Amino acid sequence: MARFDHEAAERRWQKAWDDAESFRANDSSAKPKAYVLEMFPYPSGRVHIGHVRNYTMGDVLARMRRAQGFEVLHPMGWDSFGMPAENAAMERGIHPGGWTRANIATMRAQLKRLGFALDWSRELSTCEPDYYGQEQALFLDLLAAGLVYRKESAVNWDPVDMTVLANEQVIDGRGWRSGALVERRKLSQWFLRITDFAEDLLAGLGTLNAWPDKVRLMQENWIGKSQGLQFTFQLDGTVPQGAAGHFDVFTTRPDTLFGASFAAIAADHPLAQALAANNPVLAAFVEECRAGGTSAADIETQDKKGFDTGLSVIHPLDQTVRLPVFIANFVLMDYGTGAIFGCPGHDQRDLDFARKYQLPVTRVVAPAGEENAAIQDEAYVGPGLLCHSAWLDGMTVDAGKAAVIGRAEADGWGKGVTQFRLRDWGVSRQRYWGTPIPVIHCNDCGALPVPRASLPIMLPEDVTFDVPGNPLDRHPTWKHVDCPSCGKPARRETDTLDTFVNSSWYFIRFASAPGDRPFDPVVAAQWLPVGQYIGGVEHAILHLLYARFWTRALQHIGMLDVAEPFAGLFTQGMVTQRTAFKRNKKTNNIVWVATNNVSSNNAGWSVESDTKRRVSLGRVEKMSKSKKNVIDPDDMLGRYGADALRWFMLSDSPPERDLAWSEAGIDGAARFIQRVWRLAETEAGGPADSQPDSDDKALRLLHRIIAAVTSDIDRLQFNKAVARLYELVSALERAPAGAGRRAGVIGLVQMVAPMAPHLAEEAWATLGQPGMVCDATWPLADPALLIEDTVTIAIQVNGKLKDSMEAAKGMDKSAIEAMALGRDKVVRALAAQPIRKIIVVPDRLVNLVV
Repeated sequence: MARFDHEAAERRWQKAWDDAESFRANDSSAKPKAYVLEMFPYPSGRVHIGHVRNYTMGDVLARMRRAQGFEVLHPMGWDSFGMPAENAAMERGIHPGGWTRANIATMRAQLKRLGFALDWSRELSTCEPDYYGQEQALFLDLLAAGLVYRKESAVNWDPVDMTVLANEQVIDGRGWRSGALVERRKLSQWFLRITDFAEDLLAGLGTLNAWPDKVRLMQENWIGKSQGLQFTFQLDGTVPQGAAGHFDVFTTRPDTLFGASFAAIAADHPLAQALAANNPVLAAFVEECRAGGTSAADIETQDKKGFDTGLSVIHPLDQTVRLPVFIANFVLMDYGTGAIFGCPGHDQRDLDFARKYQLPVTRVVAPAGEENAAIQDEAYVGPGLLCHSAWLDGMTVDAGKAAVIGRAEADGWGKGVTQFRLRDWGVSRQRYWGTPIPVIHCNDCGALPVPRASLPIMLPEDVTFDVPGNPLDRHPTWKHVDCPSCGKPARRETDTLDTFVNSSWYFIRFASAPGDRPFDPVVAAQWLPVGQYIGGVEHAILHLLYARFWTRALQHIGMLDVAEPFAGLFTQGMVTQRTAFKRNKKTNNIVWVATNNVSSNNAGWSVESDTKRRVSLGRVEKMSKSKKNVIDPDDMLGRYGADALRWFMLSDSPPERDLAWSEAGIDGAARFIQRVWRLAETEAGGPADSQPDSDDKALRLLHRIIAAVTSDIDRLQFNKAVARLYELVSALERAPAGAGRRAGVIGLVQMVAPMAPHLAEEAWATLGQPGMVCDATWPLADPALLIEDTVTIAIQVNGKLKDSMEAAKGMDKSAIEAMALGRDKVVRALAAQPIRKIIVVPDRLVNLVV
């Protein structure tokens, strides 16, 4: 019996699918539509094992939906703008476009080798003008609707690379690539008004029942709705020239106002700026604050520093109390009002600050009986009743909040408001490899949208990266244009869009991609929302939130009738692999060793396979090029084939959990492929398909497995589906030849097809079935065959299992006894001993007591 030849099968059936355009979605189809989408990849160079797992999961669902009679859209594209390509250009002296397109060609070929049922006719790449030109058109639509604006904003500025850095690109206060100390600067930036949709984005989470709870919670926390009090502090005494005599504060804890010991403002606050104008020491402190990070993590971890302005404010609840006003490095102008009141007893940051500057610490919330317990090294943030708070004493926290807000509104110094942690989305990036922002700046007319007829505004190809900064700023011709309004010399906007913009609407372009507009709303509406979206949990907040905003914004301006872009979301686990390392003898630094170059020697030590030098085994971690624990899918495809690799990706752990790479695991997957192939060959050339006996055990098992596998794939529980197919194969290998076993093998091949499609097509043809299995209808479980007519009854002697037997379900006790006593194994086990008692549990067991 010949072994399954995976290389021949892959070539043959991938060509057959391409020739037949098997997976091309038809917009005009009358079938119900199913949109299955995996987050599209960044073309970094090669497909990695994590990609294989992600796309295999989506492929299984897409193939099953197609077999179930759906018109399936399962597309692929490339998130191809971004800093990595620009960095590659700087490091290698090449153009980012050439580097990116070469990577796409490599990765496309790798994905095709895996046999994914993708509609390649809809392939898109975000760095191509036919995509980003339509993105520019959408930007102009949002600009016209007032959802885009420009303002000065504090940013992380890398003075060496001369670019704005995201918070995640600032490591220990330094630029992630240059290592330069990051500065906080104010630049004019373009923003999208995502905060206009904050309430709706929050409410919409309640409708996303097919999303993981943890992702919905992460988004809820990021949006950060909070109820609180916005009130005004009045300055006491002389007001600095150029400053107002008051400033506003927002707090979610108005109940703790009696615990206030100071007020603090941001370095960029107008009051701070007015004070610094005539105070060089303060001006130097303001500059020092600007050198700090802008992320919440930076603020929490940095040393808390303050500058006592000498000013004070009047406590709004007790006019006799004055609070000193500090400028503090942990208060940012872009968060809230740029000012806070400090309550050290109940906020750790405020407590650290108060201890440093020897400010009072007053407890105003305490559990019963602990009202006079002093605050030590930790602020108290638990429940309790208000204390040391005059007329608030004895109230609960919630009652105290309501009471203070009521007093503030009655007396006119504050009001209850709702605020969100969410900030408007800054989309300006000072780099070349991104979507050019379609705006022209004129000294007389201001910032104007480019004429639509001039779209796409294409990136110039003749740029160099030998000088840090954005090449568009120094291009000799590209940025110089005439004003579309007055005709005078003007300049293009040289910032490009954040790459999250590219991924915020690509799923719409997959659904509809006319040449003259971003999408056709009627066609797009046939497919949207995406039925099942699959990707990494690392995108749980920003990408998904921005995509949700984008659909709402398009709905708001009448271009799309969809609010939520993804009806179902699944976040898969990572693929992990053990690391290996040795130490540099001179520096004692860790040197990572390629895991696939590690073996064991005769003494049992781990060694480098080529040098035989001893290495240490590290932790099992996410596959990473830097730690050299990656597995190249091409190596596995050559050795084991696409089907075995796909099968292993699905079989070894629940899909939401991390999958530990195992050579033994993929070995086992390859052996299973051969077992299925042998079953198919056994039935090849057999009798024509006939109706099996409905009492056939193999047929009953088949229909039970069909029902279970269908349910498992529906719920994306692929490892459970795989386990059931193992069970079916084992049963079919033991089953006697006949119509029941043949029906079982045919059903097996149909259920294996989404997971191991090349094997399934080859087996389908070997079984003499018509057409291709990818076009066959998904098997349906016969409800009548799911009813068990027989049960397995265990037979024990003195509580120890001696035999088992099949019996009719519901058989009476006397008949069960008679059957059990007649079994050869039972007769031998009794050895003529007298039976003292017979215990029968119907449909389960017989226990003979001797």
